[in-house]
Amino acid sequence: MDKDRIKGMAQQGKGAIKEAAGKAVGDEKLKAEGKLDKMEGKFRNAVGGMKDAIRDADKQSNARKHH
Repeated sequence: MDKDRIKGMAQQGKGAIKEAAGKAVGDEKLKAEGKLDKMEGKFRNAVGGMKDAIRDADKQSNARKHH
């Protein structure tokens, strides 16, 4: 699993906590920061997923060349 996927999942979790805390105390800025963290985390996770897919395709391509 690509490190961007791991970091993205962690950032999504952090964002969810911030958003929930912002809702709980009525802090719109904290809530917005949480939503932004979640979106950035989803994007980073997607980038990591693409890297994984490219790496897997490259491995399969190289495996076919050697057989």
